[in-house]
Amino acid sequence: MADELDELIGFLSDRNPQVRSAAVDIVRGLTGGEDGLRALTARADRALPALLRLLASAAGSGAGEAAADSLVNLSQDAALATRLVALGAVDAAMDVVARRGGEQPALARSLVMLLVNLTHVASGVAALLQVGDEKVQGLYVAKLVRSFCRSSSDSEEQDTFEYVASILVNISKVEAGRRILMEPKRGLLKQIIRQFDSTNQLRKKGVAGTIRNCCFEADTQLQNLLSLAEYLWPALLLPVAGKKVHIINISHFCNSIFYWHNLLCVSFPYLFFLVIFISF
Repeated sequence: MADELDELIGFLSDRNPQVRSAAVDIVRGLTGGEDGLRALTARADRALPALLRLLASAAGSGAGEAAADSLVNLSQDAALATRLVALGAVDAAMDVVARRGGEQPALARSLVMLLVNLTHVASGVAALLQVGDEKVQGLYVAKLVRSFCRSSSDSEEQDTFEYVASILVNISKVEAGRRILMEPKRGLLKQIIRQFDSTNQLRKKGVAGTIRNCCFEADTQLQNLLSLAEYLWPALLLPVAGKKVHIINISHFCNSIFYWHNLLCVSFPYLFFLVIFISF
């Protein structure tokens, strides 16, 4: 069995595309079970690079989707996710989504799920945020937010970018991620907030979690949060109020909050928790 699996992994890099396609289909099946995952994990040094190469070279075929699905299953293991990040999986996923996402929504959906798993580890978050390169820092996040906000569907099976909501929660757990999302010039948080009333529960809960995490920057990002009050407070309070429309003076409301600045810095996150708890 071990020799057969080693041979199978070798076929992932075969010159014949039909051989590669057949091999990756088998690998995808193996990653669907614990025994297969365990066996492939033991051979990760060969399997992971081969799957990433196949993802990049065969993105326009069914083999690309099979490679992506295999990587999604393997990356549920934090150690393998860390190794994939080191191999450039974040860059590879973003590149393929940009090139093939429109034509192959199923492939794009799988790659977004892969990014969810990769951003469960610190190195994956840093790679997606592009920390260390000021010229491009936040570019990947901006692209994902744009796709997330442009594409939505009542059917979760057709919602290609719904799992971006989970990515946003993951990256907003770190200060660098929150800063990028809350940067006024980018306007990313404003775009994200508008998805709060989505009928898709994954989107809704992801946006709620992202807002919650960003609220913990209230002590240093109060002004930016106040600048979003027109969008932020209706998103948080309307689910509590129900369908009845309540007209409030946003300017007066913001000024009042500003004068209670010290109290707000402490209570903002807890107020959010209360609102979200009641909403759901």
